[in-house]
Amino acid sequence: MAAKNEAKFTVPGLSVEEGHKVANALQDRLHALNDLQLTLKHAHWNVVGQGFISVHEMLDPQIELVRGFVDELAERMATMGVPPNGLPGALVQARQWDDYGVGRGSTTEHLAALDEVYNGLISSHRDAIDMVGEIDPITEDLLIAQTGQLELFQWFMRSHLENDAGELAAK
Repeated sequence: MAAKNEAKFTVPGLSVEEGHKVANALQDRLHALNDLQLTLKHAHWNVVGQGFISVHEMLDPQIELVRGFVDELAERMATMGVPPNGLPGALVQARQWDDYGVGRGSTTEHLAALDEVYNGLISSHRDAIDMVGEIDPITEDLLIAQTGQLELFQWFMRSHLENDAGELAAK
């Protein structure tokens, strides 16, 4: 892909440098959420075994909401004058996490693996909240709302993994 070709403007109240710094931080979140939606769909297609239908059907609303998160972040970046990059090659090149490791697998295998995915994603979303919160409360609010929903999804998955002693099944 050619040079970023950032605009010479950003949102009112921020300097161009500040707006572009925030938008550039969102690019990592955009990659992470694009990866998550694909990973969730992969798990949706490949989950088997006891509790299959409940997990299979639980994942679709998560996928749709995460797709909406991607769109929100991309549009926020564009609003701030930075073109979002949603290309697969850019995602693979930029990501700092391992590819999802479960193919066809049980509900427990997939949910335990997804729990780990959510641990990393939520932690990195919180890091982004800290960074952008120093500059732009609007973007901070957007990330806070997304993080709350991601934490709710993780709780849904963990509820399938938790025993009555409050322990999570391991992958």
